[in-house]
Amino acid sequence: MKQPGRSLRWDAAGSRWWWSNSNAAALHAWSETEQATMTCKLPDRAGLIAHCSSGRLLVGLPKRLCLAGPADPQRGASQLKVQALVAVDAAEPRTGISDGCVDRHGFLVFGTANASEDRRPIGSFYQNSGQHGLRRLALPAVAEASGICFSGDGARMFFADAGGDAILCCDYDAGRASVSRIGIFAQLEKGATARGSVVDQEGCLWNAQAGQVVQYDKGGKVVRRIAIDCATPAFGGARLDQLMAAGPAGLVPLPVKASGHAEALFDDQHLHN
Repeated sequence: MKQPGRSLRWDAAGSRWWWSNSNAAALHAWSETEQATMTCKLPDRAGLIAHCSSGRLLVGLPKRLCLAGPADPQRGASQLKVQALVAVDAAEPRTGISDGCVDRHGFLVFGTANASEDRRPIGSFYQNSGQHGLRRLALPAVAEASGICFSGDGARMFFADAGGDAILCCDYDAGRASVSRIGIFAQLEKGATARGSVVDQEGCLWNAQAGQVVQYDKGGKVVRRIAIDCATPAFGGARLDQLMAAGPAGLVPLPVKASGHAEALFDDQHLHN
C-alpha cells in the first residue's frame, strides 16, 4: 500500500483497489484479504485507469488510450500487455492524458495536460466510446485537466484546471457529447490546486488538494477538511462506504462516514477493433 499513486479506482468484481504509480510506469492493486500489493508494469506512466465491462482495464498512457489485462493477481508482479485503442492529440507533442473517469453511460471522459515548461492552457477534454469514438467536449482549455467526476444521475459533470483557482461544473449530455451551463462550482483558497474528485451518495463532492481533502456540499460550500496530501479520493468496499486516498504515501483510508456510487464500467463490448 506504500506505492505512490493517483487515479484510484475500486474494482467491485475483484474486491481490490487499483491505482497508477505517479512516479513509475506501473499499476498497483491491493485487497484486504490478500494484503500483498500486486504490481503490474506498463510501457509508460498512466494518467488514468478505469475498469471495463469485460474485466479488462482501460489505461490512459500519455498519448493513447489502451486496453490491458485482465491482470492475474496470482502472478504478483507482471508486465501488462496493452492494446492501443485510440491516439490522443497525436499532432501536439506537448500534451498528455492527465485525468478521467467513466460516466454513468459507460463512456470515458478524460482530459489532457500541457507537460512542457510553459504550462500554457492547451489541454482539452474528450469523451471516448465504442459507439461514437473520440469526441472533443466544448469545455475551456486548461493547463492540466483534473477533478473529473459526475453526479449520481450522470447529468452534471465536475472538472477543474489544476493550474486554476476553481472547481467548475456543467450540464452533460453523454449521447451527444455536449455540455452546457458551464460555471463555477467552488472557488478555491489562494494557493490551492484541484486534483482528483469523487461525488458521494448525498451529492457532496470530495476533492484532493495540496495537503488536504475537502468535502463540498451540493452548493459548493466547504463542509470539512481532512489533512492529507493525496492525488485522488475514491469510494469502495463491499458497501461502498470506505473512502480511500492515493498519493505520495500510497493508499490511505480516510476516517469519514459517507458512501459513494458504484464505479461505472467502460463499455468495451461495442468497440470496433
